[in-house]
Amino acid sequence: MDYSLQHHKALIGQPIHSLLTPSITISHPVLKANIRRLHDDVSSIGIAFRPHVKTLKCLEATRMMLGNGDHRKVVASTIPEILGVLPLAQEGLLDECLYGLPVYPSILPRLQEIRRSLPITLMIDSPQHIQVLEDFADRSESFGPWRVFIKVDVGSHRAGVVPETAALSDLVHEAQASKALQVIGFYCHAGHSYSSRSEVEVIQVLEAELAGVLSGAKLIPRSQPLIVSIGATPTAHAITKLRRLLPQNATLELHAGNFLVNNLQQVSTSLIGLEQQAIRICAEVCSVYPERNEALLNAGVIALSRETSAFEGFGQVVDKQGWAVVRLSQEHGIIGRTKSAEHRNVSLDFKDGDRVLLFCQHA
Repeated sequence: MDYSLQHHKALIGQPIHSLLTPSITISHPVLKANIRRLHDDVSSIGIAFRPHVKTLKCLEATRMMLGNGDHRKVVASTIPEILGVLPLAQEGLLDECLYGLPVYPSILPRLQEIRRSLPITLMIDSPQHIQVLEDFADRSESFGPWRVFIKVDVGSHRAGVVPETAALSDLVHEAQASKALQVIGFYCHAGHSYSSRSEVEVIQVLEAELAGVLSGAKLIPRSQPLIVSIGATPTAHAITKLRRLLPQNATLELHAGNFLVNNLQQVSTSLIGLEQQAIRICAEVCSVYPERNEALLNAGVIALSRETSAFEGFGQVVDKQGWAVVRLSQEHGIIGRTKSAEHRNVSLDFKDGDRVLLFCQHA
């Protein structure tokens, strides 16, 4: 068992620098403010919200993202994440979970079992998925048709069918005809929005998201209610700029997951400031190398990831401007100077055993 789970009570009330390293630290006031900001945005334009349970996998954070029941649906991409939110369903705060990957055969028995406790919605982007669901229906206990979103690729090229194509039209036609599923809407995720560097660029991606899901919605009879679900944290930050009108049968839903903590990738979009990052990685200096003006940290790829942004390196030292994690291996990080701070001296700024707080690129 992880040390922090065994001994977390002894850490309550202690300063950050008493933590074992590397550790993740969260600012509760910033966390609450970030959640409140997005809740206020979706409320101001009258759309639905579905938080993505991925960044902070804990009941307290998920309960806050749901607004204690104001929002009643989540998306999660792993079985442990779904199991982790079941207590919220038992509390009466959660009505549905969308499984965040296109469906595959081996996952269905596990999702079917969870379906006894919490309604599960699926995602499809291929005719093969329809066959998978029909085959499963033929050999398993019936819970009725699976509710499904059709995933649309709006530029990330990770999953989804391309809008305005015969492939999308054919998929919609086959899905509508199948007795094993019920199409409830169209879903996209603009993962490529993380590379945006201005509000204008983010809004362009946001408009492409909505155009993508609406390209599917127009293939459905107007009498059939639909959900069109768009989102990624960068476009979520710009959601109030959306001006496109929806068909009368369509309900707009926003999904996002990183918004509650934010990170340097979000700051790079220019839509939030450094002070809106709730997350820090606490690491420790293991050695200092004056000859190359660098220091070694006990936080590498596992703690920080290899994600990048407009900010140099793989993480920025919070309280010592001009220093960043410039190289990584699995468990090690190298602190070096950024291009704007060539005058900094590692021997003056760091020593063995120093605790260092880092802004991370992606959480």
